[in-house]
Formats: sequence, structure tokens, C-alpha cells
Amino acid sequence: MIAVTVKELVKKFGDTVALNAIDLAIEPGELFFLLGPSGCGKTTLLRSIAGFYVPDSGTIHFDEEDVTSLEPHRRNTGMMFQSYALWPHKSVHDNVAFGLEQQKLQSGEISKRVEEALELVQMKSYAERKPNALSGGQQQRVALARALVVRPRCLLLDEPLSNLDAKLRLEMRTEIRRICKEFNLTTIYVTHDQKEALSIADRMAVLDQGNILQIDSPTEMYKRPLNRFVANFIGETNFLKGKVVSTAAGNAVVDTELGEMSGKISNSEFKPNEGDTVHLSLNPECIRLKEDSSSEENSFKCHIEDSIFYGEVAHYVIRGGEKEFKVSELNPRNLNRPGDREMHACFYAKDLVVLKD
Repeated sequence: MIAVTVKELVKKFGDTVALNAIDLAIEPGELFFLLGPSGCGKTTLLRSIAGFYVPDSGTIHFDEEDVTSLEPHRRNTGMMFQSYALWPHKSVHDNVAFGLEQQKLQSGEISKRVEEALELVQMKSYAERKPNALSGGQQQRVALARALVVRPRCLLLDEPLSNLDAKLRLEMRTEIRRICKEFNLTTIYVTHDQKEALSIADRMAVLDQGNILQIDSPTEMYKRPLNRFVANFIGETNFLKGKVVSTAAGNAVVDTELGEMSGKISNSEFKPNEGDTVHLSLNPECIRLKEDSSSEENSFKCHIEDSIFYGEVAHYVIRGGEKEFKVSELNPRNLNRPGDREMHACFYAKDLVVLKD
């Protein structure tokens, strides 16, 4: 269990800046996620921490040790690749044992640790099978056992669940978190799947074009995004533009095309002034459709344009003025049908996030 500290890390590929002076501090035993769209730099950052890329400048520390120029095999990290990278001609046992053989451990110690690792990922009974005789989920477990068996100081996961179906992904999310927490492993996990990160991360960072845009807990990232990119990437949201009327105690009143609305300013460093243009972010599940809005903090008149019933949730598309909004209603009693009936979209000020333009 170690702390991982990245300072002013720069990595270029030709004229392309993949990492732009990245600063990052990951706590011992933390399950930390790197998120962002393709090409944002998350995998480059992970591979730099693993030692596969040598940065152009900046440093990487494991606790107090500077590992910036250290070869990958001397960093004692466990790396799990998106493709799993299992040897097709080797058995499950021999695939897991490979890293220990490179460390030149005694055969008895290797057998003991391989057995323990396979038992940990519930694959002990498959030890003699070849990878092509395993399902995708089973191959994923073998790759995880191979990363864990070397008893790494840090576990590095590069989109490990992307090749699995939805049910297996859900199962393995829980399994990975259980194992990481059981062994107090400092874990850095790359994914583009927001729900994967929100469901199991301790903290997460969103990257774009080689820059970290926000580092936060899943709850804060979702509820208090710092800008439009993060709000749009981390979850489905509705945006509305307006001008600031007044501010007080971290809140703002904003004049929009649908009337004045009260919202929460995204963070303490953003201090909008009267007349500034801002964007408002409102998640679909925060909107309630009602006949009357007299007791509500924020509301606007709307019509329902589309509705879909999924059982536990109903999704709506509503129109307020010239804008469309997405609405999610959990445990719907009755489905509101599209039509000319005027309704009110209502929401609390604490759920409306005021973002910098």
C-alpha cells in the first residue's frame, strides 16, 4: 500500500501533448479512477505510472521513492490490460505463475501463491484449463489473479471490463472493489464508463486533452461538476444559459429565457458577478412534473413531447419555451402522455448547478 504522487508530468508524442503538466496525489489504499473520452490522456498517464512511457518532464513518486526513470519490472506494480494478454498456449496456472517465475522464486512458493491468487478470484478449479476454454469473465479473473499474485505495491487497471457483457461488468465491478479493499491495494483504474467509476471509486479524475479538469469523490463529481465538460461527461444533464442577477452565500439567481432561477454555484473559486453569463446544469432525475408550482423554488411551464415507461423509471422529453429537457421519474405511478396539457417542471435550487460560461 503506497501513495502515488505525480508532479508537473508532461508527455508528448511528436507535436501532440498527451499530458500537460499533470499534478495528482493518490492516497495509500485508494481506489482511484481516471476518466475521459478517447485521446484525453488517461491511458498515457497510467502507462507512465507503470513505467511503459518515459515522461518528457515531471516526476512520479511511490511514497518517497522517485520512480520516474525506473524500469517497469522494478516498480513492482500489477498491470491488467484491456485485452487481458493471456498466453494462449499456457494453462491458467502457468499464466498466473509467469510473473513469479520472472522473479525467480522457488517452485514451492510459486505454487502456493498461484493457488492463493486463483482462490481469491474463484478460479482455483480452472487451474489446468487453457484461456480459450474460458468465458470472457473467467479470463478477466485470471488476468486479475496474474496482476495480484506478484503482490504489487500498486495495481493498475486499463479498462479491464470493456470486453464483458453488461451483467458480467456489474458482477466484476463489485469483485474488483472487494479484492482491492480486502488487501488495501492502492489501485489506479482507467475507464471511459462513468457508471463503472461512480459505483466503486473512492475518488476520480476527469481528463480532457491532456489536462485534469476535476478531481473529486463520485458524489461531488456528479452533484457539483466544475464546468460544462465534466457535467456533460459524468452524466446526462440539461443545460440552460442565463445572466446572473445576484449572488449570496454560494448561491446565485440567474435570469434565463424561462424566467429567474436560483441555483448553487459550482465551487468556491468561481465568483460570478451581476450581469455575467453562466450556464445552468440540471440532471434529469432532479426535475419533477407537477400540475401546480406555487410552492416550488424553481419552475417553468412545459409540455410533454415524449414519454417512455421502463417499469422502475419513466423517461420524458419536455419542452419549455424553445428548449427541450430530459426528465427521469423513478417509481412512476402513472405515465404522463404527450399532449397539449400544460404542466410545470419543478426543481430545488440545491440541484441546479451554476457553471462558468
